[in-house]
Amino acid sequence: MSALTKPGTAAVAARRARVLENPWLFILPALAVYAAFLVWPAIQSVGISFTNWNGISPVRHFVGLQNYVKLSQDPTALTALKNNGIWSGVTIVVPMVLGLLLAVLLNGSSRLAPLLRTVFYMPAVLPLVSVAAIWGWLYDPNQGSVNAILKLIGLGSLAQPWLGQDSTALWAVIIPGIWVRTGFPMLLYLAALQGIPKELYESAQSDGANRWQRFWYITMPGLRASHLIVFALSTIESFKVFDLVFAMTNGGPGNSTQVLGTWMYFNVFQYLQAGYGTAIAVVITLAALVFGIPYVLSQIRSEKP
Repeated sequence: MSALTKPGTAAVAARRARVLENPWLFILPALAVYAAFLVWPAIQSVGISFTNWNGISPVRHFVGLQNYVKLSQDPTALTALKNNGIWSGVTIVVPMVLGLLLAVLLNGSSRLAPLLRTVFYMPAVLPLVSVAAIWGWLYDPNQGSVNAILKLIGLGSLAQPWLGQDSTALWAVIIPGIWVRTGFPMLLYLAALQGIPKELYESAQSDGANRWQRFWYITMPGLRASHLIVFALSTIESFKVFDLVFAMTNGGPGNSTQVLGTWMYFNVFQYLQAGYGTAIAVVITLAALVFGIPYVLSQIRSEKP
């Protein structure tokens, strides 16, 4: 009997082995979860952006591109778009430069280097609401440290309500944004610096290259992949800005610090214009995809043998 079942058992085992060799079977559960909780809601959101739904009523009417036309003519949305551009430009470039500078300075074997790396990375792990509270106290016009220090060093004329006036509110929120975002590029650059062979620096130094020439011709080319990663991730992150602005200024004073994320929130959850607010969300997503897709493609190409 056992002799008769052996060939069948072997065939089943071989078929099972072929099935298990199919990689799609392993990623199918993850794809199902991804499709159910990300792709399908995203498709629904695009559909809502073409309606006048208020977010509560079961009735919604198709309005075509009306929400997108309204978005292009909405002065607050245009202010938010401009603020997003300023926020993105500053919070991408400044943290990248500071992160690179800190990484180069802390790449040595000093005993203080691990402690300083932790100190500079610490803001990145703080909840953004906590960061907003910390900087809100610092900017307090009466009890805050910023105005107190200005008065202490004889610059009391510069003391002002940083978050309470149009001319300074946006920049006062951007500074904590830089403070939070510097640690991430610093860590990536530090990891990349470890991969540059020290022999290159020794050889260049023996040929008479000074410190700037070694940095420019060895360090910078060696960090090319890290530049791309930091730039792409920072750009995507900058389009999602919401927490700091909402917690520190609530989009004010007036609408001077509105960004697309906060303006979307107000329209969807406070003004009951879910269709219009969702159109803003679609624009934010498309802007992030413009930078996200090239980054993903570059990562796929880099992983190919």
